[in-house]
Amino acid sequence: MSTKTAVAPLTTQDADLLVATAHRAAEAAGVTVSVTVLDAGGHLLAFRRDDRAVLISGETSTRKAYTALQLNAPTADLVEAVQPGGLFHTLPTALDRPLLFIAGGVPIHRDGRLIGSIGVGGGAPEQDHQFATAAIEGLV
Repeated sequence: MSTKTAVAPLTTQDADLLVATAHRAAEAAGVTVSVTVLDAGGHLLAFRRDDRAVLISGETSTRKAYTALQLNAPTADLVEAVQPGGLFHTLPTALDRPLLFIAGGVPIHRDGRLIGSIGVGGGAPEQDHQFATAAIEGLV
């Protein structure tokens, strides 16, 4: 008989910390971003769009977070997979919510289990990825 150990879910306090940490990292780099944090079920736990951010950055951060959650992988790692001939080339049409394959979406794990995701939009894709990973590192 196997026993499973419960893993603490992502809390609203965790989500607030993730958003604040990502925003601090972006501000330090002189970049204005939007940040979205989802729980393991894809529910919005926290969101912040700076008034100076482009309006679409909010949708972008949410789609990046959703993509990272659904595929349990950083969106930066999925870019090649969605190119013609790639592993996930037809995947975006197979789901009911659009995915976004640009760096900046990162799944969040605790004790090896997926507990949520973070998406950052507004900077260059590589910057958004760095801000998201910095936020997760700050959670530990």
